Amino acid sequence: MNETLLRLSIFVGSLIIFSSLEAIFPRRKRNLPRRGRWLTHLSITAIDSLAIRLLGPLTAIAVAIWASKEGLGLFNVVDLPVWLEMTLAFILLDFAIYLQHVISHRVPLFWRFHKVHHTDRDLDATSAVRFHPIEIILSMLYKCGLVILMGPAAIAVLIFEIVLNASAIFNHSNLRIPLSIDRVLRAVIVTPDMHRVHHSVIQSETNSNYGFNLSIWDKVCRTYKEQPQQGHEGMTIGLSEYQNSAPAKLVWSLKLPFAKSPK
Repeated sequence: MNETLLRLSIFVGSLIIFSSLEAIFPRRKRNLPRRGRWLTHLSITAIDSLAIRLLGPLTAIAVAIWASKEGLGLFNVVDLPVWLEMTLAFILLDFAIYLQHVISHRVPLFWRFHKVHHTDRDLDATSAVRFHPIEIILSMLYKCGLVILMGPAAIAVLIFEIVLNASAIFNHSNLRIPLSIDRVLRAVIVTPDMHRVHHSVIQSETNSNYGFNLSIWDKVCRTYKEQPQQGHEGMTIGLSEYQNSAPAKLVWSLKLPFAKSPK
């Protein structure tokens, strides 16, 4: 099985599994019909895939292979056991994605594109793929730069990308997990309840819980918020200025970064 087929299989499998589980064990009632949102989100995914193709061979895995041949990056200079190199590469990449997420909120230019993700008024497994294509391109360029600096093995990058995608689908899902299990899980990974706080309309909550996979970064960097002020059933998801049906529309979502913000 080639790399693309492997990633696609795990992505689709994760989407099916967590979409099914959240339908059986929902955490919150929906604000908008599922059908329209899902069609928009899956359409955005298709557009994002085409956008990445515009970069040609410039992908994180391809750059990792090139960096290895050229001897570029930390791990291509320092000789470490394979298991240690892969573990450190995974941890460093995960922290870098945490930092990228913080920057996307705090730098106005990047926020214009990232807020497309935050305008979703419901949160479910498909929300994990709701990213503007320009943000996806910028994210890939960022990861390519990281790979050149770090020089991780291509297999380490592949594993990280697969885990990142699957964990994002999991922690965006509208899945009810018993609180006792949630407490154990969030000691290590970001759970749906933990990440949902980040999608609150309350700005202090939006500016918290930035992690996508490992939960440690929010705790170490003091951006962790345990629970939403209004509770998970009572909290409002999205952005306060877009509490209508518009975010469920494809064209509106793609045009949002270039539109004037409502007063």
